Amino acid sequence: MVEGAHFVQVNVNPGVCGFECVIKAWHHEVRVIKVAISESKCQHIQRMSAHLRQMTLNELFAPVPRNPAFISATEAGCHSSCPVPVAVLKAAEVAMGMALPKDVHIRFL
Repeated sequence: MVEGAHFVQVNVNPGVCGFECVIKAWHHEVRVIKVAISESKCQHIQRMSAHLRQMTLNELFAPVPRNPAFISATEAGCHSSCPVPVAVLKAAEVAMGMALPKDVHIRFL
């Protein structure tokens, strides 16, 4: 585990839709991560945010069909290639001290 990781904020620019958002994740209790998604004008992300408030360590590493980030994105109607659910998971991993904070990029060549 990475020492000192408790609160993380990431800014997400999802691409052509232009609906940027801010994700905050913090280590709340033993094996529990709180999540807040804000500043998005996307109705789907707003609905996702309303349903995804926390997850356990086991849920964080659950496969896609059982992962709360992907379940809430699906139920909210997010596009299948929306990067926000993955950004939530990356932020949560860092908040739990399970990963280092490192930017992720997808570049078209």
